[in-house]
Amino acid sequence: MAPDFLLPTNSIVRPDKDTFLNEVNPFEGMMSRFDRAAELLDLEPGLYKVLRHPEKQIITSIPVMMDNGEVEVFQGIRVLYNTSRGPAKGGIRFDLNVTLDEVTALAAWMTWKCAVVNIPFGGAKGGVICDPLKMSVGELERLTRRYTASIISTLGPDSDVPAPDVNTNERVMAWIMDTYSMRVGHTVTAVVTGKPVEMGGSLGRREATGRGCMLVTRDALKHLGMDVKGATVAVQGFGNVGSVGAQLLQREGCKIIAISDRTGGWHDPKGIDVDAAIEYVKKHKTLEGYNKGTAVTNEELLTLEVDVLLPAALENVITTKNAAQIRAKVICEGANGPTTAAADAILDEKGIFVIPDILANAGGVTVSYFEWVQDRGGYFWTEKVVNERLEDIMVNSFAAVLNLATQHKVNMRTAAYMLSISRVATVHRLRGIYA
Repeated sequence: MAPDFLLPTNSIVRPDKDTFLNEVNPFEGMMSRFDRAAELLDLEPGLYKVLRHPEKQIITSIPVMMDNGEVEVFQGIRVLYNTSRGPAKGGIRFDLNVTLDEVTALAAWMTWKCAVVNIPFGGAKGGVICDPLKMSVGELERLTRRYTASIISTLGPDSDVPAPDVNTNERVMAWIMDTYSMRVGHTVTAVVTGKPVEMGGSLGRREATGRGCMLVTRDALKHLGMDVKGATVAVQGFGNVGSVGAQLLQREGCKIIAISDRTGGWHDPKGIDVDAAIEYVKKHKTLEGYNKGTAVTNEELLTLEVDVLLPAALENVITTKNAAQIRAKVICEGANGPTTAAADAILDEKGIFVIPDILANAGGVTVSYFEWVQDRGGYFWTEKVVNERLEDIMVNSFAAVLNLATQHKVNMRTAAYMLSISRVATVHRLRGIYA
């Protein structure tokens, strides 16, 4: 069932150009992992077909009056992959590289991510093809509100709950919430998560994904018999996830020896002061010109000899082209899809312990769930309570995946997919097929 680019575990080969293009297709990569887990679970054929297809894919045109008086038409996408366990949950991104394949893959990942940490959500994702860096605040607001109006039939706290993603933030969520609330005639805070705290957002939400990465990395090092204190870490991507993850790992005693963003990175074997780097980025927007240590490219950072590699930037950064050069002992996937399915086999052969994205970065959606619960109940928790409950879920989920991996003698990614798919499949069996 797996596509032919999924390599056997006993071979390291270089793909041709066409194979590589297939390798980095996000939907194909996600499905190859799904197929492997479904095979091990002996998933019945009918249920396999149900779970292999998204429930709903929306493609919509978004006309926007630009500041110069001209009308531009953008394309928006929203995919609801599976809602058997609860309302669809997933971010909205504004980016020129948004595609239906990418959004569908991300919606499927959200389905498995919510299931692996056992929160009662299904999976969704959305996106608008645009360059937000070239748009004014007014243009972005009009784009957001028109996009919201075009998918409003799916939105709602009981049906589809968006969140921030690439190039969207609290302000964009506020616009979506307001647009939806105006349509229904009353304020509905639970229709989105990742909102400003003043509008019903949760304390601890901004740090949640990075905190989750820290928690599972800490447990992975303990499982492998490695000392957390002094463990060396390289972080690719110094945005919200990477910077918070690096900061919290440093507080646990790890030594952060390399960091990077889209402008490049810096390597210092003696350790980097993460707090100082965060302050620099707040002032200068990027790490360009930081000049602390030796300059490295993003590609070079991935192959540094470290205990932990935290790819927290883009998809498909670890492929068959560079997987053989990875020297980390542990990879914690802070980004969605940083490792291609074909590269998994190479990392397995090298004995690298990979904490897969659907587990590693699930801290964000977990605290989004907390935010939704708080909005629905009208009662808000302290940050200490949020962090304690997040730790309980991440630690228990890591242990459950590790137990399954040990039991079935598979890697952590396959075990995570097995756990999540089995939970979704169980609900489908219980509910049956509506006819």
